[in-house]
Amino acid sequence: MQKKPAVFLDRDGVLTVEKSYVCTLEELEVFSYAKECIQSIKEKGYYAIVVTNQSGVARGMFTEEVLKEMNEYLVKKTGVDAVYYCPHYLNGNIPQYSYECTCRKPKIGMIQSACKDLPIDLEHSYMVGDRASDVLLGQNAGMKTVLVESGYGTARLEAEVKPNYVMKDLRDVVGIL
Repeated sequence: MQKKPAVFLDRDGVLTVEKSYVCTLEELEVFSYAKECIQSIKEKGYYAIVVTNQSGVARGMFTEEVLKEMNEYLVKKTGVDAVYYCPHYLNGNIPQYSYECTCRKPKIGMIQSACKDLPIDLEHSYMVGDRASDVLLGQNAGMKTVLVESGYGTARLEAEVKPNYVMKDLRDVVGIL
């Protein structure tokens, strides 16, 4: 099977409104432009894949089952090809999720899982997110990186990073593909 590049997308602040912890499906608010952007990404020959840290599971704020419902809803509403998530957090309250994992961004475990499932050309792929951990994930995996301002953005970076691009939101990202 021929490899093709992917646009890896953080969920909150990129496809959905950043609300700190989204604990229920009702709180998950997809941006009005998300579906159209995903369609454009796919038309340009990229996979559209969500990679999201969801430590609320380890913190006991919502269950993995609720998260899976949110992921299914996100696929239906936007048309993304896949959703990969990390429910782990070292200092969580739920023992089965409270450990040091290889999938929590900026570690590349979710990217590696996606590459096992799909024929992805990482060298020509992008990581789009609104936090330093998203930019670092992309850099750690050898991709171009885009920091968007539609979530936390440059105003609330948790570490100093140098993304390849800083853009307003996902609509601007589509223009560089």
